[in-house]
Amino acid sequence: MEKRKILIQLDSDPQASVFDRVVAIDAGADELFSYAGVKPEQVQGLVHGAIFTRKASDLKSTAIFVGGSDVAMGEKLLAECVKHMAPQYGLRVSAMLDSNGANTTAAAAVRAAARHMDLKGAAALVLGGTGPVGQRVARLLAREGADVRVASRQQSKAAAVCQEIAGRVTGANLQPIGVSSPQELSSGLKGRTLVIAAGAAGVVLLPESARSAATSLKVAIDLNAVPPLGIEGIDVMDKAKDQNGVICYGAIGVGDTKMKVHRLAIAKLFEQNDHVLDAEEIYQLASTL
Repeated sequence: MEKRKILIQLDSDPQASVFDRVVAIDAGADELFSYAGVKPEQVQGLVHGAIFTRKASDLKSTAIFVGGSDVAMGEKLLAECVKHMAPQYGLRVSAMLDSNGANTTAAAAVRAAARHMDLKGAAALVLGGTGPVGQRVARLLAREGADVRVASRQQSKAAAVCQEIAGRVTGANLQPIGVSSPQELSSGLKGRTLVIAAGAAGVVLLPESARSAATSLKVAIDLNAVPPLGIEGIDVMDKAKDQNGVICYGAIGVGDTKMKVHRLAIAKLFEQNDHVLDAEEIYQLASTL
């Protein structure tokens, strides 16, 4: 008899995300066990409770979702999850990381760009590239073979991100740039065909004047839904909207794909018991949409 699908939600915040809980149920989880304020030292007991309660052949019906607003903490929790499983005995369950929606949002954004251009060799600029979503966008673009400029107000922070991505992605073509002035932003835009803005909410990263002057630009994607928007002149609802020859996406325009990817990833967890879904694995799912 098929076991009920149990999703164990490990959330680093004091209150577990309602958003993630709703999506989990809509994606096919039969039961949802939610734990809030989870710390790395608590993960072992939670994982053992997941892997020692069902036969190995039934463990595909148990899975773990790591969420919360702190992406760095989410990465630690996922690492602890993997560490405390016992794959040599078949005692493991699939796990997914999507703290702050960073992985599903980045995957949806890069997937949107891929619909309109060949990412291999594409000249990309990631604004807000040192934030959790921006880092993943840059990482995914680098894996696709794009020429990626990672932008931050402080070039040193962008350089640290490029170094981290280069350690993960063999042959990554990355350039850190500072964009603390209009002149630096204009220089960073030169020759770019793709811009993805993934900065903090309420911060204009690309004013309309700078965007209009970027004659090489073909696709512009803004992932900020809180006014003022990250790319001035793009509406949150824009979805593949042509603005003077530039294909534009707003946050909600990307959000439809993000939601589909999120649900698809949750469903994927229950296909077998050895998936670990991070940015790259989630992007591969997005590429099937």
